[in-house]
Amino acid sequence: MITIALIVLLVLIGLSIPVGASLGLLGLSLDSLYSFLPLTQAVGEVTWATSNEFLLVAIPLFILLGEILLRSGLAEKMYGAMSLWLSWLPGGLMHANIGASTIFSATSGSSVATAATVGTVALPEIKKHNYNESLFLGSLAAGGTLGILIPPSINLVIYGVLTNTSVPRLYLAGLIPGFLAALLFSVAIIIACIIKPKWGGNRISASWGARFKSLIHLVPPMAIFILVVGSIYAGVATPTEAAALGVVGALILAFLNKRLSIKLLKDAFEGSMKATAMIMLIVIGAAFLNLVMSSIGLTDAITSAITSLGWSPMMMVLILVLFYLVLGCFMETLSMMITTIPIVAPVMIALGFDPVWLGIIIIIAVEVALITPPVGLNLFVIQSLRTSGSMNSVMVGSLPFVLMLLLLILLLTIFPQMALWLPEMFG
Repeated sequence: MITIALIVLLVLIGLSIPVGASLGLLGLSLDSLYSFLPLTQAVGEVTWATSNEFLLVAIPLFILLGEILLRSGLAEKMYGAMSLWLSWLPGGLMHANIGASTIFSATSGSSVATAATVGTVALPEIKKHNYNESLFLGSLAAGGTLGILIPPSINLVIYGVLTNTSVPRLYLAGLIPGFLAALLFSVAIIIACIIKPKWGGNRISASWGARFKSLIHLVPPMAIFILVVGSIYAGVATPTEAAALGVVGALILAFLNKRLSIKLLKDAFEGSMKATAMIMLIVIGAAFLNLVMSSIGLTDAITSAITSLGWSPMMMVLILVLFYLVLGCFMETLSMMITTIPIVAPVMIALGFDPVWLGIIIIIAVEVALITPPVGLNLFVIQSLRTSGSMNSVMVGSLPFVLMLLLLILLLTIFPQMALWLPEMFG
């Protein structure tokens, strides 16, 4: 049963059928082969129950928030401020790439929006300051991955819905690992530029006066972060309501920046609807597939097979990370999460792993998938922003950052309190 399910799924994905449709078709195939009851009659109920989840309303709102910020013109000023403060480090503006991505991640919740926004602003600097192109591109792709870990993360909302885990606790758990990931990315750049000083480009100097003056440009994104995340922990808003507050804040900032227009709203709404439709198709397809798998006993069979192996907790974490690394070579990250978490999470939680800690580990493993070929989404985003050059440059440049994310998983496995300290303190 497990073998047939895997073969059918790989064939459907190999035929370039959209993932949401592939999951639904796999559910229909397993239903016709193994189910005693016509589970297809439950499609309507599954679709309604899945779509009627209040927490999922946060997804289109967070996407809309990112879309508005993407078009509001705040990124250029924010990047300029980060370049003045971080360009003295070995690697120069590559640290600004990471710093700007970190701040934008704390407002948009999307890896694609983060990579696209910061990449658009930063790419012209490569030739202007003579940077190593591959490492510079890799820093942009890696910086974008922070969008799914640092709150408000859309992927953490998805994990919370799928595992019935508190989203506020997940947001707290993602803070320290998220900022530590940004620090490790900068360490990778420093090491690379100490070994090869020419990779760091021409040194940019700035006066302290100019640096302090630029801080005003960091206020808007931080205000959005405080508005969204602060309202959740102040107890005045749910994650969905906080996302709506964030959209209102983004509209105000776009207005103050003189970018608010009918065209901006049209483009933002259109982009949000496309992304939301894609996500919800995957969610509904996965929900139906999970119903079929549970009904025919496939989920229990997988759980029993894994638990009977008697692997140690450390071995299970290693297998989990390798599983996502391999799967990330073939599937888009959100599809991968929605398809696998209903199967993986119960097994890991049954083995004694904390669901909040597990969520952060899975998100970081998914981050790695964002920058590993051949289907690393952020690699394609950065490549699409270029006017020339091959995809290989982006792939090679991302490798040091892949190693840093794997190091972060190791640190979290050895020191789980890095993720659990804040949720336990405020929970």
